[in-house]
Amino acid sequence: MSNIAVIGLGIMGLPMAINLVKAGHTVTGYNRSEDKINKLAAEGGRGAASIADAVKDADVVITMVPDSPDVEGVVSGPEGVFANARQGTLWIDASSIRPDVAKRLAGDARAAGLRPLDAPVSGGEQGAIDAVLSIMVGGEAEDFEAARPVLEAVGRTIVHVGPSGSGQTVKAANQLIVAVNIQALSEAVVFLEAYGVDTDAALKVLGGGLAGSKVLDQKGQKMLDRNFDPGFRLALHNKDLGIVTSAAREAGVVVPLGAAVAQLVSALVARGDGGLDHSGLFKLTNELSGKQ
Repeated sequence: MSNIAVIGLGIMGLPMAINLVKAGHTVTGYNRSEDKINKLAAEGGRGAASIADAVKDADVVITMVPDSPDVEGVVSGPEGVFANARQGTLWIDASSIRPDVAKRLAGDARAAGLRPLDAPVSGGEQGAIDAVLSIMVGGEAEDFEAARPVLEAVGRTIVHVGPSGSGQTVKAANQLIVAVNIQALSEAVVFLEAYGVDTDAALKVLGGGLAGSKVLDQKGQKMLDRNFDPGFRLALHNKDLGIVTSAAREAGVVVPLGAAVAQLVSALVARGDGGLDHSGLFKLTNELSGKQ
């Protein structure tokens, strides 16, 4: 069992930290809002007053924060992870950030004596709660093997996909696929409702055929119920699609469907719906069809 520091106890970070406690690890959490630290403590974890305090005795440091600047903010500087973690500590960044930033920060981590892995996750809040996340990992193979027992406490599908930055590249592809699927499902539900079809029955039979997907399973009922409580916020998917479109441009490849959905997500965020679940794409699709 390991001493693990978890930096960022949000929608994903907190249930991941709790599952690490359940697996028998000693878990110290740091978060800017103290209520999340208290929730971890109630589950058997420990709280820290600072990042430096959280990581000083850790064998493994996991960061789970929203965006590239946030990761840089928690790892850099005199109070950050790199300056305060012990030599040889595994640093696992589970955030979803730009692949080029992940690669650069991995170099900085190695220079500080740490062993970096970029390990973004997919599966949403429920996947984090159930410890069944899909985890795509970039970094050195031996560091991946050393981190495997920790990753197995929070995920089910755990794959080493290449050198540093590769995990974030695969996560960007994941977010592209998910966004396009959510938009297609939104359009299908609007179409079905327009014809007065029994939508519960329709989604059941669609889910059993080639149109079936985890997106349909997890998001279809939310659309039917108009329940957009966040499991993964549109604001974060907007950030991820920005990563996708920028990286695609740099690689010289086209993502026409992804670019179109990125604009729809951006429109929702711009009008104030960024706090909704990404299944909230249905709202805009419905409105564009003149529905409420």
